[in-house]
Amino acid sequence: MKISGLALFLFSATFSTVLAQTPCDSLKVLELYSLFSEYHKNKDCKSAVPYGWQVLECNKQKFAKWIYYKMEECLWTLHDSSDISKEEIQAIEDTMFAFYDMSVENYPAAKGYFQVRKAFVAETWLGLDFQTVIPMYETAFANDTTISSYYRHKLGQLYKGNMDDASNDYKQKALDLYTYLSEKEQDNPQWSSELESLVENLDELVDLLKKAWELDLENPEKAWKYASTAMKANRYEEAVSPLEFLVSKNPESSSYLNQLASAYQKTEQLDKAEDAFKKLTQFEPDKKEHYLNLGILTKDKGQLSQARSYYQKASEIGGGWGLPIYYEGLLYEQAARNCGFEFEDKIVYQLAVDTYRKARNMDPSVTQAQDRISALSNSLPTQEDYFFRDYKSGDTIPIKGNCYGWIGRSITVP
Repeated sequence: MKISGLALFLFSATFSTVLAQTPCDSLKVLELYSLFSEYHKNKDCKSAVPYGWQVLECNKQKFAKWIYYKMEECLWTLHDSSDISKEEIQAIEDTMFAFYDMSVENYPAAKGYFQVRKAFVAETWLGLDFQTVIPMYETAFANDTTISSYYRHKLGQLYKGNMDDASNDYKQKALDLYTYLSEKEQDNPQWSSELESLVENLDELVDLLKKAWELDLENPEKAWKYASTAMKANRYEEAVSPLEFLVSKNPESSSYLNQLASAYQKTEQLDKAEDAFKKLTQFEPDKKEHYLNLGILTKDKGQLSQARSYYQKASEIGGGWGLPIYYEGLLYEQAARNCGFEFEDKIVYQLAVDTYRKARNMDPSVTQAQDRISALSNSLPTQEDYFFRDYKSGDTIPIKGNCYGWIGRSITVP
């Protein structure tokens, strides 16, 4: 049976019968595909489609890697064209489901893509009801997690538009979907806005995600959604349990361990936080942020000398990273502030200022260093302080005193 011209669009009622015909020989198929491909290349879809259908009549798998994509492109182009009749557009629409089913069956490598396009056609071209369209989208995403976020958003809008707590779980599905998108595309504010529109506040979202995980405690995806959202809501205590679960399931994952270390630190479980950060330095010994975090943590534990060592390590690994040196300056400033305002304390303030200058010179982006230098201008030793103690410019003054035994540094008289 030979089908030519746009009459091919009008054969939907006998489509299955046509495709069941005896396959052509290989030379014939190659000839037909060459003609189809040439017309497609020249953007002449009216001429290309008849040959494409004939190729598929003969052999639905031989050119599967190319022909289904090209045929779809042509069918969509013609569908949106102003050059064909309403009857022909209707015939295309009547044919698309059969075309997509054939694509999925004969080119499974692109199953998810063709399934989601079928769902899109069902929703936008055919206007089918949400009970029909939603399962079609869900099937597509179950088969391919890499499908464009555009189609996930389409499904999310269907969930949102048809939520009914009494008869379906679309609200929870919408929450799951937009939580996934907000984590996948953190720079896209739309997904956070969609989440916020589903709940009255972030705390409600945390409660919903907590409930979802507690009903499925072995589900790592639900654990992460709960943990990450709890942290966004500053509910760090709640984030600890799901993060511990994730680390136990993925002991080599630095990402989960890093989040857990931060949660421990926020909840003042400092020993656990330190152990976690130390393990991170074993996983990623060249990551400067781990040493900076260890410095901040040990400073919070009152281990100032150890904190300084970590800051200096972070700066070294960072190739002259100025921020850790700024934090070192904060150590000296804090020590002086906690001790007094005698001459011995003033020279510690001077050490802090010298350290801030070093940080600024190493890394001009550390602009907060200049702020601290300015803030301490009235806390430094004066020329009179030096004169009455018989110090001259260029002299070295070691830092001593009960508050400063850990410092082991000196300043040079300006």
